[in-house]
Amino acid sequence: MRSQLLLSLALLAALSACKREAPETATPAAQAPAPAAAAHAFGNDINAADFGELVKTLSSDEFEGRGPGSAGEDKTVEYIQAQMQRIGLKPGNGDSYFQDVSMVETTADESTVLRLDANGKPRELKFGSEMVIGTRSGQPEVKVQDSELVFVGYGVDAPEQKWNDYAGQDWKGKTVVMFVNDPGFHGQDESLFDGKRMTYYGRWTYKFEEAARKGAAAALIVHDDAGASYGWEVVRNSWSGAQYDLPAKDDPDARLPAQGWITTDVAKQLFADAGLDLAQAYKDAGKRGFKPVSLKSKVSFDLKSTITEKKSRNVVGVLPGSTRPDEAVLYMAHWDHLGKHEGETGDNIYNGAIDNATGVAGILEVAEAFAHQDPKPQRSVVFLAVTLEESGLLGSKYYVAHPTFPLAKIAGVINIDAMSVAGKARDLTVTGFGSSELEDILKPIAAAQGRTLHGETSVQSGFYFRSDHFNFAKAGVPALYADGGEDLVDGGSDAGKAAAEDYGKNRYHKPADQYDPATWKLDGTIDDLNALYGVGKELAGGDKWPNWYSGNPFKAARDRMMQAN
Repeated sequence: MRSQLLLSLALLAALSACKREAPETATPAAQAPAPAAAAHAFGNDINAADFGELVKTLSSDEFEGRGPGSAGEDKTVEYIQAQMQRIGLKPGNGDSYFQDVSMVETTADESTVLRLDANGKPRELKFGSEMVIGTRSGQPEVKVQDSELVFVGYGVDAPEQKWNDYAGQDWKGKTVVMFVNDPGFHGQDESLFDGKRMTYYGRWTYKFEEAARKGAAAALIVHDDAGASYGWEVVRNSWSGAQYDLPAKDDPDARLPAQGWITTDVAKQLFADAGLDLAQAYKDAGKRGFKPVSLKSKVSFDLKSTITEKKSRNVVGVLPGSTRPDEAVLYMAHWDHLGKHEGETGDNIYNGAIDNATGVAGILEVAEAFAHQDPKPQRSVVFLAVTLEESGLLGSKYYVAHPTFPLAKIAGVINIDAMSVAGKARDLTVTGFGSSELEDILKPIAAAQGRTLHGETSVQSGFYFRSDHFNFAKAGVPALYADGGEDLVDGGSDAGKAAAEDYGKNRYHKPADQYDPATWKLDGTIDDLNALYGVGKELAGGDKWPNWYSGNPFKAARDRMMQAN
C-alpha cells in the first residue's frame, strides 16, 4: 500500500485486524458453501468484466469483510477455491487447495487504562482516544507495576550504521518509549540510514521486536501522522478488537509482554512532566551519540485479554509446468480484510474492495490467462491467496516457513496488493524500485504499453515492508510489487494525487472501501494486470533466475540459496 493510496495502496499494514463478529472456531470449509457465480460467463483472457465480477463478489456484504476466523473467511476461501477449480488450477498443497495457518486470536479489554505516575502526579490514559495496547504473549492477563518509562529515541540497534539507542542500560522491567520511522526522518537528515527512504528499522514491527530482544517489560511508540504515514484513526481502528498472531512455535521473532502506541498530545505532556520538550526530543534522537533518557515517570496497568486458538487458511492453486514442473513462478495476494465491527452504528462491514479484493481478483485473472495460453508455461505457476496480512503479514510468513515449493526453486514472486482503479496511466509504480532483476523483465513490457517505471513517491513510508512479498524477500526470493502509476492519461499527476488523497481520507480501512462500478476506471487496471502477467509469462517460459541487484540486503540470502540448490 502506497502514498498514492488509490493507485496502489497496501498500507499497513502491517496493522492488525479490527473488531468483528466471529465464532469461537472457524466453520469447517465443507460446511460453508461459496456463493454461486454461475450467472457470470467468464472469458479466457484478462478483462474488466471478469475482474469486476470477482471484486464485486469478494467485497460484497455477504462476505462480511473477510475477517480471518469468521464466517466471512469460510465464504471467501471457498469462493477462491471454486474459482481456481473453474480455471483449471490443481490443488497447490498436496491434494488440497488449503494450507492451514494456526493463529492465536487476542482481544484486549478496551476498558484497560495506563496509569502514569509522573513525579507523584497521577494520570490515566484511556484506550482508543489516548493510547492503544495489546499483547502477543498469549497470556490472558499481563500486569506491569511501576515500570520506569525511558525514552529510547527511535528504538534502533543497527551495528552496520554504528547506531544503538539502547546502549548502556539494563532494560529488564522497564517500559521504553520511542518514535516511529528512522533516525533522521523528522530532522530530514539525509546522511542517516537511507535518507528519506524508510528502512526496516523504521517499521513499528521491528521496534517492538528489538525492545523484546532487549528484555523490556513493554514498549510504546509515539504516533505522528508524518512518521507513521497514517493518522491516529488508523492506529485506533487497527489495534481495537481481535488481533492475530502465529503461535510462538511458528514465529521465531521475540515478543514483548505488552506493546502499543500513544498519541502526540499524550507524549507532549509526558515529556513536559519530565522537564523535556517533545520537539527538542525529536532533534536529539536524530543525532549520532543519542543516549536513553529517563522520563521520570512510572507506568502500571493490568491488561486482560480474551485468548482463543483458531485456524485460518491460505489458498494455493498451481498450474503445473510443461517441462520443468519442479520450478515455479509465484503470484500472490492477500484475501483478508478487517471484517465486521461489533457495536458500530450504520454500516459496520469493512468490505475491503480495493484492499484487497482487487489483488485476489488480479491473481485469478492472471491464472485465467496462463491456463489458456499457448504454449503452456514450462515452469509451474503458483497462485497463492494468503490470510492475515492485516495482522502483520502472518499468512505469507507461515507459507515461507512451510512452502509448497522449495524457495530455491521459485524463480520470482509477483505480489498484487490494492490495485489502481483510477484509469490508464503513463507509468507504473514499483515499490522498492531498484531492488531486483525482475524490474529488467518488467521495463520493456511497460515500454510496449507506452509506460515508464518509477519508485513510490513516499519512500519515507516504508511500503516495501508492508505487504506480503516482504517475507519472501527476507528469505532471499526476488519479489516484485508493482501496479498503478500516478501520471494518469486523463488528468495527469494532479488527478492521480487527488484520487490518492480521496481514497486515503475517505475509504482506506473504512466501510466505504466498496466496489463502485460507476466511478472505477478498470482500463488501467487491466493494463497493470497484463504487464504483471507478461513478467510471469517470460519467467515461466524460460530459464532465467533473476537475482537482487548488487548491494541489496536480500542478495546474500539468494546467493546462498542458489549455491546450495
